[in-house]
Amino acid sequence: MDLSGRDDLEIGWLGSTGEKFLRQRWEEEKEIFHNTPRRPKWKEEDFPKAKRQQRGAIRMLLRFIDSPEISNDKVSIAHWRKLHSRVIAVEGELRTADDRLMGRLDMLLADVDEKGNLRSWVVADLKTGRVPEGGILKPEVHRQLLLYRDILGSNNQNAPPIRAEGWYTDDAGIYTAEGDSVMEAALKAWEATKPSETPLEATPGEKSCGGFCDWKAWCPHWWNWRAKGGGSNSDFKDIVVLLQHYDSVSGGGVAEMCEPADESGRVLPTGLQMAINFDNRGKEALEELLESGHKGPLFIGSAMMKRGTCRVGHWCDVLAWSPIPDA
Repeated sequence: MDLSGRDDLEIGWLGSTGEKFLRQRWEEEKEIFHNTPRRPKWKEEDFPKAKRQQRGAIRMLLRFIDSPEISNDKVSIAHWRKLHSRVIAVEGELRTADDRLMGRLDMLLADVDEKGNLRSWVVADLKTGRVPEGGILKPEVHRQLLLYRDILGSNNQNAPPIRAEGWYTDDAGIYTAEGDSVMEAALKAWEATKPSETPLEATPGEKSCGGFCDWKAWCPHWWNWRAKGGGSNSDFKDIVVLLQHYDSVSGGGVAEMCEPADESGRVLPTGLQMAINFDNRGKEALEELLESGHKGPLFIGSAMMKRGTCRVGHWCDVLAWSPIPDA
């Protein structure tokens, strides 16, 4: 925000200004979202939730400048100027000197004492997801925050103490990540993922393949793991099918279930057919694929399987089944 020329005592501006900024970002994200081929449904009905999350973020910002109890309509331009004075970077890129590791922090803030002396830098990462159970950050979030802290420290040898925090907008809770440096482990991971002629070893299992995975449409390993009895008995399943019939008006059709013919993920039709129904974004994704000329097997992620019928909705992936062999 440009605060030049604004009266320090001005109040009553934050609510309308905050919603204006939020709506602008919302529309920008919507345009990007709709230009992304692989996407679910845009949930316009979630805008009130976004407003609530924004209010939670504002509460944490006010707490950071020691004004936690003040209501939004009483926040003055002077308060916001004070906040601006504490902000070192917003959406700043972090990159090690050798370019091997990088990240993008939401905010870097200056924590000062009552006399205005710098006490520490605070890496604040905004989180709109589920609040940590029992106040304990998930391991991957904890590791992410420590990596931001460590990259920042490696680039600033004379930096003050650095604190890494997850700012959860749902409950306006701030959760600190503490621990030893993760740089050595991060660099080891970087070494392991450099491009080579040898693929990474597949590790199919409940944690890696049982839930959502971006790469299933190209990976034969999860399918073979599933065919050998892996996976849960959830109503939502990842499947590979041949579409035998499809009615573009109703979205209904008939699909033939497939099994892996071998370790490479070649398709073996089973002869088992079932009713399948595509709706909402699932229907759009299928028709986009068919219009591109695709005629082979389909990967469908998280299809709802109940009473001999398969439902493919806005939450589903609908992609060409195109496994990449290890060789």
